[in-house]
Amino acid sequence: MKEFLQNKLSDRAQRLDGKAIKEIVELIAQPNIISFAGGLPSPESFPAEELASLSEKMLREKGAQALQYSDTLGLKALREKIAQRYQNEGVEVRTENVMMVSASQQALDFVSRLLINPGDVVLCGLPSYLGGIDAFKSYDAQMVGIPLDEQGLSASHLEAKVEELIQKGQQPRFLYLVPDFQNPTGITMPRFRRLEILQIVEKFDLLILEDSPYRELRYQGEAQPTFYSLDASGRVITLGTFSKTFVPGFRLGWILAHPLLIEKLALIKQTADICSSTFVQALTLEYLEQDQFDANIQRNVKIYGEKQQVMLNALEEFMPSRVKWTQPEGGLFLWVELPDEINARQLLAKAVEKGVAFVPGDVFHCDGSGQNTFRLNYSYTTHEQTQEGVQRLADAVAEMITISTR
Repeated sequence: MKEFLQNKLSDRAQRLDGKAIKEIVELIAQPNIISFAGGLPSPESFPAEELASLSEKMLREKGAQALQYSDTLGLKALREKIAQRYQNEGVEVRTENVMMVSASQQALDFVSRLLINPGDVVLCGLPSYLGGIDAFKSYDAQMVGIPLDEQGLSASHLEAKVEELIQKGQQPRFLYLVPDFQNPTGITMPRFRRLEILQIVEKFDLLILEDSPYRELRYQGEAQPTFYSLDASGRVITLGTFSKTFVPGFRLGWILAHPLLIEKLALIKQTADICSSTFVQALTLEYLEQDQFDANIQRNVKIYGEKQQVMLNALEEFMPSRVKWTQPEGGLFLWVELPDEINARQLLAKAVEKGVAFVPGDVFHCDGSGQNTFRLNYSYTTHEQTQEGVQRLADAVAEMITISTR
């Protein structure tokens, strides 16, 4: 029966994998494991009591609207509110530039449907967000990676690679970026690098897909301008979400783009789910209108900034000297580089035996490289778990280094 059903699947469905994300979920679920694998926000960051009160009030006063279908683009008042938040930062965003989606992952799927034909080249960082890579591959994109340096995606490598591809007759469709506290490295791209990259994409007539889920979770340093704000040609599509700054379970995000693209994306969304949850949109709007959102973000910044510092301190205290890691100015992740001879997947097996888990770095590399790297998340574990987990992980690393030098 299994073989019979397998033969009924489309070619695209048979190529779907998702193994890496499945493994991450399974690691998170194990009760005896201290998991640095997922990207789960801390439950202490959720404004549960405020939402309970607002939900009751909203259902009594606006229940008929909140429980009904809504416009495919999303509640107009919520789209206006999101546009206003960008305008407050000096970014030219109008309501017609905004479409609500069921969080960033749906947005990645929709943009893939909008832009990718089978075999098209999509450019991304080495490493880059796993969910983005999987989304693009699911539409038969040919992924081409561009190395990162300490300032994010390398502009010189990008230009050289695009020239090489065009000479081969392969015009890339778009460049995928997570410029603020990148998942998985935590690196933030400075303004000058963003301008360099914009010049390159304009030169070669490329689009940019800017994924920005962590931008407001900054613990130090100065905010950098979005690609959307720097672009004057309409070639940037920006994705935002409430998952990391508000409530992940609401599965609510948005797309910023030129109205022509928003119009096409709305047609795609109609075939997917007609509209995102009206109730969730209405409750989020209510919360924003109560002026509680920014205060909640500041609470989250304090919570996650402290959690990050606990992990950085533990790494400094316990990790062998040959190991390197990033020190992000915000976000939820940091990136660890092992000595070249250490394989992160082999390390993971030893770490799990010691009761701690992470995500090996090769899954974030579209070319399968990064064998000696891995990602750590610090937002979900308690301070005590982080301290203990890093110590266990450092013990596993030390054992692997000892074995490799024999």
